[in-house]
Amino acid sequence: MVCNAQHRRYKMLSDSSTAVRLGDDVLQDWKLIGRGGFGAVYYARQKDWRFDVAVKMLHTNDSEQLWKEAQNMIRASSQFVLRVFGVYQGIPPGGTTDKRVGIIIEYMKRGTLESLLEVLPGPPPWPLAFRLAHQLALGMNFLHTMAPPLLHRDLKPSNVLLDDDLNAKLADFGLSRVSCSVLKNSGKTTGDQGGTIYFTPPEAFQLSYQPVRSYDIYSYGIVIWSILTGAVMPSLVALLVPLGERPLSDAVDQSQAEGLSDLVKLMERCWHQIPDERPSFGDCLEVTNGVFSRHEIAIRHAVDQVLSKLDSESQTQQNPKNACVLQSINAVSSQVHSRDIAHCHSIKKEDLHKKGPVDGVKLTKPLSNEEKAKFVDNHRANIIQEVSMAMAIIENLGNMVHPETYSEIQAKDKNQDKIRVLYSTTLHSGGVKVKAAFYDGLETHEPNLLEMMNRKSSP
Repeated sequence: MVCNAQHRRYKMLSDSSTAVRLGDDVLQDWKLIGRGGFGAVYYARQKDWRFDVAVKMLHTNDSEQLWKEAQNMIRASSQFVLRVFGVYQGIPPGGTTDKRVGIIIEYMKRGTLESLLEVLPGPPPWPLAFRLAHQLALGMNFLHTMAPPLLHRDLKPSNVLLDDDLNAKLADFGLSRVSCSVLKNSGKTTGDQGGTIYFTPPEAFQLSYQPVRSYDIYSYGIVIWSILTGAVMPSLVALLVPLGERPLSDAVDQSQAEGLSDLVKLMERCWHQIPDERPSFGDCLEVTNGVFSRHEIAIRHAVDQVLSKLDSESQTQQNPKNACVLQSINAVSSQVHSRDIAHCHSIKKEDLHKKGPVDGVKLTKPLSNEEKAKFVDNHRANIIQEVSMAMAIIENLGNMVHPETYSEIQAKDKNQDKIRVLYSTTLHSGGVKVKAAFYDGLETHEPNLLEMMNRKSSP
C-alpha cells in the first residue's frame, strides 16, 4: 500500500503539464553544492540541453512534499522566482542505492544573498542593496497578489538566489501555502508552522497562530536589515523577538546614501509588533521603487564592482598563497564577541577589520586551527550540555557531515543528543579542520556561551 501511494504521488509529480521528467541518463558531472534541514542540492550538467541545472532532493524522499513545492514554484513563475525545469527520478551519487525523486531547477552560480553578504566586508554598494530590496518586494508582491495569494513563509537571505548579474530570485517554496487570510472564514486550517527563528514574526510563536501575509512582511523587514548592514541578526535578539526585541536600526548609517532613511523607516514598519500595522508589499514597492530609481544610473558600476570582488575571492581561495591573507582577515573578524544584549548587534562588519578596540571590545590574537580543536576537545562536556543552536552550527559544517550522520542527528529531539552524535562521529574522525570549523560555528551562533567558557578557562 505504501509503495502504491508513493508511486501515485510520483506519477502526479511527473505528469505535471509543465514539468519534464529527467533521469541519470541525461544528468552528469554531479556535485553536492549545499545541504540544509530539508535535504540536499546538487549541481549537474544536462547533457542534451548543454547547460547546468540544480537538483533539490529531500532527506526523506517525500515525493508529496516535493510535488507541493514544485507546484507552488510553477504557479509563482516569474522573473523573480527560481525556474523549475522538471522532476528527477534516479540514483544520485554519494553511496545511496535507492531511487530518489527531486526538483530540477535553475542553477545560480552566484549563490545566495547570504553567501554574498558573507563575502563582502559590509553591505553591498548602495545601488545594488536598493535593487535587491526592490526586487524582493516585487517578487513577494507577485506571490501575495496571486489568486489565491501564496505565502512564502521562509523568506531569508539563504532562500534568495542571485543570477549572473546579481538579480534576486526567490527560492525554496517547501513551506509555501495558500494565504490563511483568504481561508480564515472557510473553516480550513494551515497545518505545520515551519520557518526560521531569525525571520519569524513574534505572533508566530503562539501555538494557535495561523500564518497570514503579514508573516512574510515581517521576514522581509529583517532581510532588509541584513542587506543594509551586511550582518546576521544575533541569536540573543532572535530569542527575544516575541518580547519586542529587534536589531538596532542605528547599525545603518542613514547619512551614507539618499533614500536610506526611507528604507530604514520601511524596515521598522515591516517588523512592527502588531501585524495589522505592517504595510502590504504594494506599499513597500512605493518606497523601494522610489529609493532605487534615485540610484539606478549607478547600478551597472555597483554590480561590476561586486562581481569583480567575487571573482577575486574565488581566485584567492584557489591560490594557497593568497588564501593565507583571506584566512587572516576572516580570523580577525571572528574575534569580536557579543557584549550585553543592548549593543551586541550594533557592530558593523567594516569595523571588525579595524585595529584596536571596537566599541570597547579589544581584538585578541586569532586562534590557530589547532587551538580551536583543542578547545573543542577540552570543553566537550560543557558544549554538549549548554549549546542551544545545535542544528544551525551543524549546518555550518556543510559537506563535512556525512548524509547518514546528518539524518541521525536530525532524528534526535534534544540539542544535547544532537551534539553527542556529532562528537562521536564527525568530530571524532574529522580531525583539526572539522573541529576548527565547529568552533567557528560556536562563534557565530553561540557567542555568549563561547565567551563564558573562554573566561572560565582563562588563568
